[in-house]
Amino acid sequence: MMTPSIKAVWRNYRHVGRAFSSNKRIVDLRSDTVTQPSSAMLHAATQAKTGDDVMGEDPTVTALEHYAADLFGKEGALYLPTGTMANMCAILAHCHYNKSAEMIIGTKSHINLYEGGGYANLAGVSCKQIPEDENAMFSIDDLKDAYFNDNDDHYAKSTLICLENTHNMLGGIALPASYISSIGNMARERDMKVHIDGARIMNAIVAQNNICPSALCEGADSVSICLSKGLGAPMGSILVGETEFIRLARRARKRIGGGMRQVGVIASMGLHALKNNVDRMADDHHRAQKIASELKGAGFFLPREGKVDTNIVFFGLPKCSKLTKEELPAKLFDSYGVKIAGGYSSGGRLFRLVLHMDVDDEGVDAAIDGIISLCIP
Repeated sequence: MMTPSIKAVWRNYRHVGRAFSSNKRIVDLRSDTVTQPSSAMLHAATQAKTGDDVMGEDPTVTALEHYAADLFGKEGALYLPTGTMANMCAILAHCHYNKSAEMIIGTKSHINLYEGGGYANLAGVSCKQIPEDENAMFSIDDLKDAYFNDNDDHYAKSTLICLENTHNMLGGIALPASYISSIGNMARERDMKVHIDGARIMNAIVAQNNICPSALCEGADSVSICLSKGLGAPMGSILVGETEFIRLARRARKRIGGGMRQVGVIASMGLHALKNNVDRMADDHHRAQKIASELKGAGFFLPREGKVDTNIVFFGLPKCSKLTKEELPAKLFDSYGVKIAGGYSSGGRLFRLVLHMDVDDEGVDAAIDGIISLCIP
């Protein structure tokens, strides 16, 4: 987790390079959320049929929800403005009838670290954190030890398990269907539900030989899918699950201000992304693996011995580096036009690079050349 001083440094990284000449190419590797809508997306928006979605009358939103539900083999779906809200509505829906609910989440999960503690301050749900291993998996023994039923007045009732696929902070690791199914089986035996924070679930699907989404997520009761991470839409997430779950999630969305009106204009771009931008993610994965291989070969530290599943690469500077971790982002942008984010892990030693549809082979080469040239003596 980032220390306060590193947090301040990271905030500076986000804004580094504002003075960089606008006529020079910028390679932005800070996140896969920085993509610009394609011309095809913008055309889809201009043609979108709209209606009042709060009243259930936006045909484009309905088409997107039906497509996502069918894709993931669930009974229904709900369109939301953000991934954080999608996860929040999932928690509220799963814990709707249990006012002493507790959920089990990973210590390095996005829900735990980067969603404002909403499960506590909005849902009023207790949380038990357990560690993930280097493959982003929970120990079954840890899960069993974390489970409490409500036969003792001292305990909150374990109601929900949250997984993350792919796992951001552990380097974009893709969880397999066999693991998700094993967690689902254990949860059902204890009257619990399983939610997948699938902000980058399409990356996990592509990384596993384009496994059918319904097969990958069969063991889960709900999945959130972000349309603006890697898929290239400007905003929006989809939450899929069974009919009653979606009814409760829709009520939760309204309570926390997520009801939208003629939002088919935006939903059309998300639908276009789901239909057209999934297979190309393999290119992002290959480019991420190339960066990891080159940096590892040059002596940089990479978790998991440099193994990269999807589109995220974490790296740390070698001991011989000419630059400090505080100096690298600004120097890299000034000299090569490459933006990266830092301040990750204990002590803020790691940088994160995220590949996406707006970064091509030339951009990858610029990043590799810049990082190695600036750091290696």
